[in-house]
Amino acid sequence: MCSPEEAALLRLEEVFSATLARINSLVFQPLLEAGPEASDPWGRECLQLLQQLHSSSQQLWDVTEESLHSLRERLRRPEAVGLESLLLLQSADRVLQVHLEYIESYTCCVAVQAFQKAVKRRSEYWRGQRKALRQVLSGLSSEGSVGTALLQALRQPLAHHVQQYVLLLLSLGDTVGECHPTRKLVIHAASLFGDLQSFMRQELDQATATQALWPTLSSRLRDVLCTPARRLLQDSQDVPVTVTPLRAERVLLFDDALVLLQGHNTHTFDLKLVWVEPGQDRCTFHLLTPEEEFSFCSKDPQGLVVWQWKVTQAVCQALRGKKDFPVLGAGLEPSEPPTCRCGAYTFRAEGRFCQATYEGEWYWGRPHGKGTLKWPDGQNHVGDFCQGLEHGFGIRLVPQASEDKFDCYKCHWREGSMCGYGICEYSTSEVYKGYFQEGLRHGFGVLESAPQAPRPLRYTGHWERGQRSGYGVEEDSDRGERYIGMWQADQRYGPGVMVTQAGVCYQGTFQADKMVGPGILLSDDDSLYEGTFTRDLTLVGKGKVTFPNGFTLEGSFGSVSGRGLHTQGVLDTAALPPDPSSTCKRQLGQGVFPVESRWQGVYGAFRDFVRAGCPGDLREALLGFHVQSSRELRKSQEYLCCERTCPEDQAGRMEDLLEELLQHREPEALQQCLRKALSNSLHPLGKLLRTLMLTFQATYAGIGANKHLQGLAQEEVKQHAQELWAAYRGLLQVALQRKGQAPEEDEDAETRDLRVHSLVLPLVLPSFYSELFTLYLLLHEREDSLYSQGITHLSLFPDTRLLEFLDVQKHLWPLKDLTLTTNQRYSLVRDKCFLSATECLQKMITTVDPREKLEVLERTYGEIEATVSRVLGREHKLPMDDLLPLLIYVVSRAQIQHLGAEIHLIRDMMDPLHTGGLYDFLLTALESCYEHIQKEDMRLHRLPSRWSSREPW
Repeated sequence: MCSPEEAALLRLEEVFSATLARINSLVFQPLLEAGPEASDPWGRECLQLLQQLHSSSQQLWDVTEESLHSLRERLRRPEAVGLESLLLLQSADRVLQVHLEYIESYTCCVAVQAFQKAVKRRSEYWRGQRKALRQVLSGLSSEGSVGTALLQALRQPLAHHVQQYVLLLLSLGDTVGECHPTRKLVIHAASLFGDLQSFMRQELDQATATQALWPTLSSRLRDVLCTPARRLLQDSQDVPVTVTPLRAERVLLFDDALVLLQGHNTHTFDLKLVWVEPGQDRCTFHLLTPEEEFSFCSKDPQGLVVWQWKVTQAVCQALRGKKDFPVLGAGLEPSEPPTCRCGAYTFRAEGRFCQATYEGEWYWGRPHGKGTLKWPDGQNHVGDFCQGLEHGFGIRLVPQASEDKFDCYKCHWREGSMCGYGICEYSTSEVYKGYFQEGLRHGFGVLESAPQAPRPLRYTGHWERGQRSGYGVEEDSDRGERYIGMWQADQRYGPGVMVTQAGVCYQGTFQADKMVGPGILLSDDDSLYEGTFTRDLTLVGKGKVTFPNGFTLEGSFGSVSGRGLHTQGVLDTAALPPDPSSTCKRQLGQGVFPVESRWQGVYGAFRDFVRAGCPGDLREALLGFHVQSSRELRKSQEYLCCERTCPEDQAGRMEDLLEELLQHREPEALQQCLRKALSNSLHPLGKLLRTLMLTFQATYAGIGANKHLQGLAQEEVKQHAQELWAAYRGLLQVALQRKGQAPEEDEDAETRDLRVHSLVLPLVLPSFYSELFTLYLLLHEREDSLYSQGITHLSLFPDTRLLEFLDVQKHLWPLKDLTLTTNQRYSLVRDKCFLSATECLQKMITTVDPREKLEVLERTYGEIEATVSRVLGREHKLPMDDLLPLLIYVVSRAQIQHLGAEIHLIRDMMDPLHTGGLYDFLLTALESCYEHIQKEDMRLHRLPSRWSSREPW
């Protein structure tokens, strides 16, 4: 059976539906038929508001009809249709939302007096409709204005309807009983509509107060402040308050803004960006905005409490983006506004941010977190902010005068200026990758112009206050020159080396980009000039030339325009040709640029990272980041931002990396750990190695591949290995410190050198090997040429003839290894003796590790002894007199190219621990073989004719 309350609800809905239909024909149709004049903007706005109210009224009628239908179904078939099927119960929230939208539309019309303005256009018609309106409304006075009548006509039926909802739903809740399954639905609906009553009263009060405010303001202020959706929450004329230091004459708190009126000036503050801070006493509280900070004061503590509470709740409501329900300050959300929030603001005060719009995260009135800053001229910045300034990673685009051109700065920032590592692409197509300080290039960096530039340049080195200063390398690919040396104030200044594509090298002192005073010139054919130069590197004044054949020319040099170089001096032809090894000593740069001070900008950034405790958020700023191609810098800022790893992830990975170092401290495990770290471009050690590789290639690849720079490069590789070991030690100390463990004791120089050569150098040498070995090749090219000629001639010998030629004792010849075919003689067999030793030695060129090369040499020695022992039928240790000719045989058959370069690289990079040991002995023996083979070409031309005999051996 249906309850009497359900029947009453049916009658209530029928009456309300009919009333809404009557209001539609009596009120809305006449209001909407009279359109505004074209020149009346306020009339057009009022019409839009009335149209919106009409639409809300129609939705209210639709939902009432739905409710009616559900009630009729329930009363018609009470046994089949349950109480929970009523729309008011199953969809109470949707019904409530329709009511809220109607109330919002209605109060917007009230706030701007839309009804009064609409009635004025057809005043005669509406006076005639007063009687009809009186039929709809109860208690309508015959003397009131038509506008007031319309207000009542559109509000009173709804208010009565909601009131009856609440009464009937509460009665229905009592009727169904505590245990009824739908009781919760009934109580929930009654609560919602009870709250709706409170909401309606508050909304109408605010709309009425707002409507009363506008006539008290000047027309100019009305035009600025009046919007249909804005509601007045508090007026200082009602509750007095004083604002300092702005000294406002009147304070208006709206639901979206705080307005201070000061004479003809208006200060408007978006509530989303207002922070409320309670004062120390009960007579003051403070407000913080992006550009202003002021206090509210009052002699009446109670009035100040009202203001503080309302401002606080208004800020909360504005941040939520919807009105509190049922009343201001009520609801489930927190009643205190968050200190961190998001919003947009355009700065007005003079300064860097003037006229710029910031959109993003805020904290206590300052940009803080991630955000975007845009200036009217097209400049914009996307990135991290801290306390109102750019701080952290950010991308700045600066438009240039030419169309579609801009400078792109993808950098780390500190307190408003670039600081740390950055990649900058300029509108001139130049790209800078390196470090900044206070907005200027400072520390290590690479500046490269576009290949199509009029003068393509690339500078790799140190900067100071935006200028090249300290040690650096500049390549002028157009002129085919590379300068390696010191800089000051963006000019070459101090000791330097100039290398040209033609193979000519200069070393001297530079001032204002020119070499001055005495210097050295080394040509590709090893001619050496020592003397003075002009600023354009022409020989002038006193000097001495040493030619490759040992002749010297000492005197005065000069040049005459169009006639070339002329000299007056003494030519000495008595000197003997110099030994090729003496020309190898002509190395440039050594002693002039101390190896430990060349790349301090690279090492220094890593040391700063370690000294700071390896913080994850500074990892990119201090160690840099990599972009696969400069083309990516052209992509959108959002793309570049999302490519980066967030600082939290960086910090987490840093913890894992440090933990891994602690877990692998034993020598064998340590080398594997270091190999993994150095091969990982995201690991701090891997990043450092890649930066050092970049500097090495910039110095010694291409034009820099000059034999006179071999010594400079060789000591640089060793220094890099030493610095990488120091970097590992620094990371390990940080890891121990984080775990609360005692730091490791400092190493002495000897222990450090042994660790560097045994652990680090074999791991880093492959990264520099290509450029380094090229320098060794060039330096020993003449010796290797003689060696190659000797190998070519020795290869003409069959095995037995070569063994005899090398004076190998016949009882050591491995004739058992020679398998003869029919009609074949021993004297014709080639490449069969000591084959295992030969194949073993050939493996020397398959590795770049000096230790592994020495191990190959040791195994080769073992294979030679094993072969001899097999021939003799007993174990036999070879004395040096027997070993050397056998080793020469094996070397000649292995035919290793550039053996001189290999030997010298092994000697230079060999672990000092092996000095005087077996490896040192074997390498010395290999050196003797190499020198002997160089001289074989001289002996072969004097061989007796019996070597051409065809008799069997």
